[in-house]
Amino acid sequence: MASGLIALLDDVAGIAKLAATSMDDVAAAAGKAGSKAAGVVIDDAAVTPRYVMGLTPDRELPIIWQIARGSLRNKLLFLLPAALLLSAFAPWLLPPLLMAGGAFLCFEAAEKLLEAMQGGHDVAQEALVTHSSVELEQQKVSGAIRTDFILSGEIMAIALGTVATEPLWEQAVILLVVAILITGGVYGVVGLIVKMDDIGLHLAERSSAMARAVGRGLVHAMPVLMKILSVVGTAAMLWVGGGLIVHGLHEFHLDLIPGAIHAVAEGAAHALPAVGPAVDWLVNAIGSGIVGLIIGGIIVALLHLFKKH
Repeated sequence: MASGLIALLDDVAGIAKLAATSMDDVAAAAGKAGSKAAGVVIDDAAVTPRYVMGLTPDRELPIIWQIARGSLRNKLLFLLPAALLLSAFAPWLLPPLLMAGGAFLCFEAAEKLLEAMQGGHDVAQEALVTHSSVELEQQKVSGAIRTDFILSGEIMAIALGTVATEPLWEQAVILLVVAILITGGVYGVVGLIVKMDDIGLHLAERSSAMARAVGRGLVHAMPVLMKILSVVGTAAMLWVGGGLIVHGLHEFHLDLIPGAIHAVAEGAAHALPAVGPAVDWLVNAIGSGIVGLIIGGIIVALLHLFKKH
């Protein structure tokens, strides 16, 4: 009896260790998948604040909450099941889908660059021409959720590509973790960004000289931060989009461009051995960004050419 009980306890301990190991693996894979999608996440955080421009301060956080709920609904009800079905029944579709998504990111980034060079447009001024605040809010929320669906699709596809070799149940758990953490992280940061000027104004009214200085600094920093986010988001889209295309070319054994980027990165890393890994990553990122800019530029040029006709 005792030996049977000991054997049972050993089995339970083994199962517990296996479960713990599996959870560690899931956590590690979720972290890796999330980091791979970082470029799209940055752009998501950079894009979303513009949807509350033109709204009164008391409506900013409720609108962001509505967008966050819509984003989570996009991921959990539509994109997660679609990703698992794709993984189970048509995994061969993932590389071309990722390449297509990468091309779309490159197009979006190139379009942003073209818009910046042409002077862009005033989103806040556009908001003022809407007659009803309710209509304005609905328009903003709907537009943000549509944009989020595309960006969330990219995030889930990149995450799936990272864990495609894992068992299906692990893929489901990892994608669920990525969906929840990224949504919470992105919209938490967005909420902080859009309230930064209000926090600054509140601090600027305090009696403490230091609080007033910090408050004025936050107010003045807000426009600069938005510009930096826009630049970083665009660069991240080119890097991620170009990287997806380069990786896809390698998957299809079209190694001319991937091989050239890898060779340059390897040579640069050997030339600077003290910071070899960082140099290797940077050169690969720059190479992917250049590919992304070329692909995005071609797509934008073709679309503008077709519009003229």
